[in-house]
Amino acid sequence: MESESVPAISVDGISVRFGELSNRITALENVSFNVPDGSFITMVGPSGCGKSTLLRAIADLVPCNEGKIRVFGRTPEEARLARDFSFVFQESTLLPWRTAIENITLPLEVGSHSGNVESHAEPKELLDLVGLAGRGNALPHELSGGMQQRVSIARALVCRPRVLLMDEPFGALDEITRDKLNQELLRIWKETGTTIVFVTHSVPEAAYLGQKCLVLSRNPGRVLEFPVIEYSTPRKPAIRDTLEFVQVTGKLRSLLERADQA
Repeated sequence: MESESVPAISVDGISVRFGELSNRITALENVSFNVPDGSFITMVGPSGCGKSTLLRAIADLVPCNEGKIRVFGRTPEEARLARDFSFVFQESTLLPWRTAIENITLPLEVGSHSGNVESHAEPKELLDLVGLAGRGNALPHELSGGMQQRVSIARALVCRPRVLLMDEPFGALDEITRDKLNQELLRIWKETGTTIVFVTHSVPEAAYLGQKCLVLSRNPGRVLEFPVIEYSTPRKPAIRDTLEFVQVTGKLRSLLERADQA
């Protein structure tokens, strides 16, 4: 009998606290969940519930006071050093003096990396993947906000990470651009097979992108529910106008109301 596959991410009873003594704040308390390999997970919750803190704990940017996190069986530190994951922030954080292609290659120039060049994605192919073919020589100020975020996604994919952690990457964009990038991200996810954990404040975005949605309650952040999101039709823009989609967003909004009161 084959053994059960190791989850891409396993979070087991973690708590995260900041400060000392009377100033101590518990950001996350006894949080547990698993993320299957190759899945697309969205995460929502009231403002200040610890969504970004949880993402940063997975990325080895914030230490846990209790519990443990594993990324494909490794500690966050081991996974970071092995470049098992990449992080995409709300802002594109591109270096303004480097072209799009030079920004994409930046991770190959910093830090230690034991792999050879064949282990990396080809930057020009990544430009094609994110829909920016022919714009490799453009500087960030010559690109729109949506294009800059496409470059940041390509940069995150250049080391072929097994996990992509995304902290409200489209939050500052207009609705039309956000909808386009949602569709592009689904396409990239299917083409690369990368596991994605995506934090958002937008219920429709969470409902459209996620196979499951992790709902956190506030003060301190705890897992309220982790519902599966399924549709009878393919995830294309028109699905947002269906009763099925409205029912899913309605359920998530109801959970958020509970999360805000928990």
